[in-house]
Amino acid sequence: MPPVPTAAPPTDFDQLVERVRAIGKEVVLPAASSVDADARFPTEAFDAFKAQGLLSAYVPTDFGGMGLSMTQVCRLCEILGHYCASTAMVFAMHQIQVASIVHHGTNSPFFQSYLRRIVDEQLLLASATTEIGTGGDLTQSRCSIERDGDSFTLEKKAPVISYALHSDAILATARRSPEAESNDQVLVVIETKDTELTEIAGWDTLGFRGTCSLGFVLKSSGSIDQVIPAPFTEVLDQSQHPFAHLTWSSLWLGMATSAVGTARGAVRKKIVEDPDTPPVSALRLSEIDELLFEMRSGLYSTIREYQELLDAGSAADAFSGFGFNIRVNNVKITSSELVVDIVGGALRIVGISGYKNDSKSSLARPLRDAYGAALMVNNDRIRGHNAAMQAVYRHS
Repeated sequence: MPPVPTAAPPTDFDQLVERVRAIGKEVVLPAASSVDADARFPTEAFDAFKAQGLLSAYVPTDFGGMGLSMTQVCRLCEILGHYCASTAMVFAMHQIQVASIVHHGTNSPFFQSYLRRIVDEQLLLASATTEIGTGGDLTQSRCSIERDGDSFTLEKKAPVISYALHSDAILATARRSPEAESNDQVLVVIETKDTELTEIAGWDTLGFRGTCSLGFVLKSSGSIDQVIPAPFTEVLDQSQHPFAHLTWSSLWLGMATSAVGTARGAVRKKIVEDPDTPPVSALRLSEIDELLFEMRSGLYSTIREYQELLDAGSAADAFSGFGFNIRVNNVKITSSELVVDIVGGALRIVGISGYKNDSKSSLARPLRDAYGAALMVNNDRIRGHNAAMQAVYRHS
């Protein structure tokens, strides 16, 4: 994989950060309660993102995009995590799909043109990588591309396709052909307008309700040019796997940081009310801040490592020895579990006002969202993968 194009100048990114913070405060946060309560798509937020060109943030400048680095995309996910986890998650999932095209499709005239479409039309990309009957294993597919000359058809039973009904395109995995082995997969970009989606599972969940991750039978057709040239195993290992775990962990860090801020406000209030008696909650605040430090340190270190691999064009080599793969998995596991501990600890500090849904210091929604983090690619499954890799990994 070639080096990823250089990012926008730091001053431009600083300005972008301030714009995203403003969108978070003025658009994302005011809508977050209804997005959660109604399990609806965060339309207001994505209208604002499109107006700022944020859906092409990771598209290289050569194709008209912002050309942000992976590190900068993670930073935007972290910021959005402060305001609404569902909004931040949809934003992260979209960027994962964009990265798949940027990293593995730019040698194709079709995908060169498609990247320009993402910029011009601010297309929202979803993903259909899981399939009924594979036990959640992304490296296995039952469905296949049915090729007829330069065209294809595809039918897939997907237990979840996040925000599918609000997307412009869906990146779906399938076997390369009906004769191919279950792990001989490709990733194909299908236009939602050319796709029949029949609902087979709803999305009435505890948290992350605004991701609208319903299940569908997906039927679509298109040009064979819409198949990304690289094998899906390469796309998954070098791009989707690390990009997903690092952007997701970034938004969870945003959630955790916001919760600690709410707890800090509660402690300060108690100190103002009784300055002569240090509250016990100050000690509890110190404890969850330690967890936040641990979460941030592990995440930032791994983001930095992945960015260096992308800049050097050596992401493919990084997975041959399993070490980086294990570290990325460790970040996902620890971040998804620490966010529960941190938000839960913040709730104990804030007390009953944090428990109320209608309180300004409510932590009810962030806590419910936090419990979903460990289930997105189940941590036990990831630990099983790590256990297998540990047996052959040689630390250098």
